[in-house]
Amino acid sequence: MRFDDSLKTVLSADMESGFGARSAWRQLVDLIGRGRAAPDEAALTRLRALRDIVPVEIRAASGRALAFATPPAPLVALFAEDGLAVAAPVLRTARLDASAWLDLLPRLNPEGRALLRHRRDLPREVIDGLAAYEAVDFVLPAAETTATATESQPAAEAEPLPDTVQPLADSSEQDVRPAPSVIDLDAFRDAVPARSPAPAPAPATEPSAPDLSPAPHGGFRIADVVARIDAFQRQRDEAPIAEPAAELDAFRFETDAQGLVVAIDGGARGALIGVSLAVAMRQGSVTVDTAIVDAFLRRRRFSGARLDIAGRSELAGGWQVAGLPLFDKAGRFTGYLCTTQRPAGGDLNEDAERRRGSELLRQLVHELRTPTNAIAGFAELIESQLLGPVSDAYRGHALTIQAQAARLIGAIEDLDTAARIEGEALELHPEPVPIEPLLARVARDLTAFADAHNTAFDLHPMGEHAALADSRAVERLLSRMLAALAGAAAPGERIDIAEAPADDGEVAICFARPAALSAITDDDSLLSLGDHDGGSDGPLLGASFGLRLARDLARELGGGLSVGKHLLTLRLPAAVPALVGAPA
Repeated sequence: MRFDDSLKTVLSADMESGFGARSAWRQLVDLIGRGRAAPDEAALTRLRALRDIVPVEIRAASGRALAFATPPAPLVALFAEDGLAVAAPVLRTARLDASAWLDLLPRLNPEGRALLRHRRDLPREVIDGLAAYEAVDFVLPAAETTATATESQPAAEAEPLPDTVQPLADSSEQDVRPAPSVIDLDAFRDAVPARSPAPAPAPATEPSAPDLSPAPHGGFRIADVVARIDAFQRQRDEAPIAEPAAELDAFRFETDAQGLVVAIDGGARGALIGVSLAVAMRQGSVTVDTAIVDAFLRRRRFSGARLDIAGRSELAGGWQVAGLPLFDKAGRFTGYLCTTQRPAGGDLNEDAERRRGSELLRQLVHELRTPTNAIAGFAELIESQLLGPVSDAYRGHALTIQAQAARLIGAIEDLDTAARIEGEALELHPEPVPIEPLLARVARDLTAFADAHNTAFDLHPMGEHAALADSRAVERLLSRMLAALAGAAAPGERIDIAEAPADDGEVAICFARPAALSAITDDDSLLSLGDHDGGSDGPLLGASFGLRLARDLARELGGGLSVGKHLLTLRLPAAVPALVGAPA
């Protein structure tokens, strides 16, 4: 009843204004897409009526919001009727059974079916169904002049339909129907033969090629086109199936002094050439382990590092990499020589299980983010009195709801970041990030939080150092670190932040550790650290989670977070690393 009441509430709302129509569209799509309301005819009819009022940007955003949901087939069909910008996000991610896809295929346009052909997770029956539409989707339209000539010709002077057609082969048992002069798309779809699982044996003699010369009034005779399609499918089914290539177990590659892969031995070159070992981020279809980046910056050997290559090439998959730095006779660094091998089966299974868990967590985070944003939005409407006058007491309650919702949204974003790191799906865009201005801004934003705990941040001068990292990731890292330290600090305790000695190519920052965090003795102790959330206004997930998230983000950025006796030291790649001319 709760779901039905929600749907009735939305359907009874005002939809005449632009704001009301957009809100109703979002709510209806969210209710139906997440299974909270049935996709009945009344709701779908209302969505079709709203489609002409709601801008395409809002409709496309609603389609992207269904990426981690499981929308029902009627809602997928409704989005498929829309333009490509609206339909594409849904068609790329929707999960339907084979029968639902097959029912949807005739309602899609060629662009929609083209999107499905690029998916690799569809059932075999759907792939065969898409193959049956290849002749329809790839047919060239008749020339504009031909169409004009056909339309201008009087109906009385049109060429009469022929009574018979020339058969492709023995037509004694063939159902021969008259063929129209110009291709009709609906008739073409009906006439395209479905792929048969057991193709009929080929005739003893090769049939003559059908006559595909233009008909007198434009277009081609449909019977000839169907005959050509039938011949093509028969030849394809009779072609021998090529044996799959043996899976590649190992290969070698070499980089130049800047870390770019310049040569590959034992595998396809296209998947890896041009990838840099100096950047810990996704580069096209390749993800480089932070351990490789750290070793490259220090010109050291490494082994057991991870290299992931997406796609369908022979190099696709996960690899264990070992690398040896190379130097010329003058001692100048010239690059790396690396060898790779497939991980053991257990490692692959463990990675797959970890990524599945990460994907489930990201779906949960998405489910939490939507209602939380809605709560914050309604609270803001009440507080700003956009829905009508509100007493001061209720405005105060609305402000409290906004603050708590913002706190919850921050925790949701932290969970999403942790899930992306775990699933190796965190997208980073390195750029020079000045350290001191960013630290000052983060500390200023946390001033109220620090004052509530009777503590403060003492930020010492750091010069013009800049890190080569993703600016948003660095800001989140510093924010979570300072919030965790301030939440764990005792009243009157101050947190010193200063520059630390760093190796070439690195920027280092040290943070004074509060006495309450004395249990941290090494990196592993971050996992067992007790939570110090500092009360209702502290970090929702606690100091332990904040510090672990900061550590993991630092590793993703190519740096690290180390634990000292009195200090926590954060290291990040420098924006302008020093040139190294000799081995470390």
